Amino acid sequence: MPANYPNEPLTIGDHIRKKRMDMKLLQKDVARIINVTEDCITLWEKNHSAPQISYFPQIIKFLGYSPIEFDETTLGGQLKAYRWRNGFSNKKLGKLLNVDGSTILAWENETSIPNQEHLLKLEVLLT
Repeated sequence: MPANYPNEPLTIGDHIRKKRMDMKLLQKDVARIINVTEDCITLWEKNHSAPQISYFPQIIKFLGYSPIEFDETTLGGQLKAYRWRNGFSNKKLGKLLNVDGSTILAWENETSIPNQEHLLKLEVLLT
């Protein structure tokens, strides 16, 4: 493998580069798969930028796994995992649940607890 092959990927870009090299694909091929520009793939692989959350569903599908781990034993962790797997910003999930994006962040960080109505909505959403 080339010198820039990430044997132990640490960043999202490392994971993408490793999978791309393992599959013997060009950056433009991965860009087509993830539906971004080739420049995005280059910047991610060089760790000059990180993908926006909206691209994570396609990235996870390409990799075959999530490169980010979440503590899903807590409601906050489950919410965060749901958002990342579905490419939702705090604001977008907030709209879905009819709350402000900062409320979603507070639930994720467990500085606030959803009321009963929201807990019921979250239970449906997360199952």
